[in-house]
Amino acid sequence: MEGISAGDTAWVLASAALVMLMTPGLGFFYGGLVQKKNVLSTLMHSFFTLALVSLVWVLWGYSLAFGPSMGGVIGGLDFFGLNGITPESTTGTIPTMAFVGFQMMFAAITPALISGAFAERKRFKAFVIFTVLWSTIVYAPVAHWVWGGGWIAELGALDFAGGTVIHITSGVAAIVVALMLGRRKQFGTPETEPHDLTMTVLGAALLWFGWFGFNAGSALGANGLAAHAFVVTNIAAAGGAIAWLGTSWARKGHPSVLGAACGAVAGLVGITPAAGFVGVWAAILIGIGAGVLCCLAADMLKSRVRLDDALDVFAVHGVGGIWGALATGLFADAAIGGTDGLFFGNPEQFFIQLLAVVVAALFAAVVTFAICKIVNALVGLRVPEEDEVLGLDSSQHGEIAYRT
Repeated sequence: MEGISAGDTAWVLASAALVMLMTPGLGFFYGGLVQKKNVLSTLMHSFFTLALVSLVWVLWGYSLAFGPSMGGVIGGLDFFGLNGITPESTTGTIPTMAFVGFQMMFAAITPALISGAFAERKRFKAFVIFTVLWSTIVYAPVAHWVWGGGWIAELGALDFAGGTVIHITSGVAAIVVALMLGRRKQFGTPETEPHDLTMTVLGAALLWFGWFGFNAGSALGANGLAAHAFVVTNIAAAGGAIAWLGTSWARKGHPSVLGAACGAVAGLVGITPAAGFVGVWAAILIGIGAGVLCCLAADMLKSRVRLDDALDVFAVHGVGGIWGALATGLFADAAIGGTDGLFFGNPEQFFIQLLAVVVAALFAAVVTFAICKIVNALVGLRVPEEDEVLGLDSSQHGEIAYRT
């Protein structure tokens, strides 16, 4: 155990617990946005993903992401079932088990994010199979490329806490799933308005709270970098909330509570890849940029494109993740961490970031499409029309959230 820092270990374990809280927090955030006949099924998507992916992660996911690299593409199965990882194993200044647990929570929330795209119309059995396959053949390889010593890491791409690995992959996957499922029967009608915005605001607050573990925990130590990531995470969320609210207020004539909540999440998404690499002013700009861009994307996709990404997963996580990854290439400051970006004299970094974004997005799109085809052939992706009209709480789970 020599070389392990008690302080670093305590912080990473606490951060893992904070990130774990984000997944049920996401359930509340999404749950308030759906019709009341679908709130349990929506909560279940997040809650059950935490259980399902935790097992996938310890059995083979961690090994594929962080095992010895096979050509920079995927990790080997040396750590299958966490084989060979003991209480004495170390990663930096923390026990490897602490690192496994921290990364487990990242792996769990990523497919849960996608669930917002298929809310109110996907079979539960299809969701289970999709989640196992997607975690294995989309999330694990991209995590290896960026964090596990793979080829994107070798290029020098910067992703402090998951803008590319988590938000771009899940956001792009959301578009693919939404397109393949088709629009809800009641898409665009008042019936699909959020049933409980108080639940959504609670979820947004839990996400904001948990995100301190998400970003500051990615320093993997109780140190100055963690403190820096903590502060810029908060100010980016604040900038995002104000920017989305202001944008929607100017466009629609009222300050939206939902807009403020979504804007905070958008700002958090935008700062995620940059938290350990950019300064305070850059974080403010990233948060504001995320709030404006994600708000406009959400409006455009619904009103013009008519894409039924039910809970705006691509608009918030896809657009926010792309903006954050590219902004990292603009604002990165080697005095904080990593290398300089374009505005600090290193234009090459921006193009490296752009390449990582394009490759991750294309990979997520193509493989998600293939997974959906497989799942549809096996069990069918979408519930029958009568089940959708009845509501997924009753038709899929035999339960209801509200008695009155």
